[in-house]
Amino acid sequence: MNDSRDNRRPRRLPRKAELEVWREYLETAEAVRSRLASRLQSEADLSMGDYQVLLALSEADGHALRSSELASRIDWERSRLSHHLGRMEKRGLIARRPCPDDNRGAEVVMSDEGSKAFHAATVPHLEAVRELFIDALTAEQLEQLRSVTGSLRQHLRPQSAA
Repeated sequence: MNDSRDNRRPRRLPRKAELEVWREYLETAEAVRSRLASRLQSEADLSMGDYQVLLALSEADGHALRSSELASRIDWERSRLSHHLGRMEKRGLIARRPCPDDNRGAEVVMSDEGSKAFHAATVPHLEAVRELFIDALTAEQLEQLRSVTGSLRQHLRPQSAA
């Protein structure tokens, strides 16, 4: 009888030391993200999601993007983005309008209120990034981290895009 396991790659589980690094990475990244989110909420009354959306819109031509493009830029699923945009629209941070070149699509536009909120949040948010992240590392460590995150992004890139 032929064992189907013979045709598979050998099972390679992470070693204990590798799992320790993985766990430290996850817990530290979450702690930084959580503290940044808390500061952004208390200092600017924006969630990290709000800030991500407003940042992407602030960088777009005319401060507007098709919702599908916005979802792609911030790496969110469309359903998550749609629900979040609904909440932002109720707060007056964004508006949705029909896409000028495609009647089936919607365009998300940063409102004047959203622009004010984004600009008011930017300096406190960047100060928190400096305090909670950058100041904890040396210039050499920042460069090492850039190299590590670049390697991870390259590894995670779909094969067709590589």
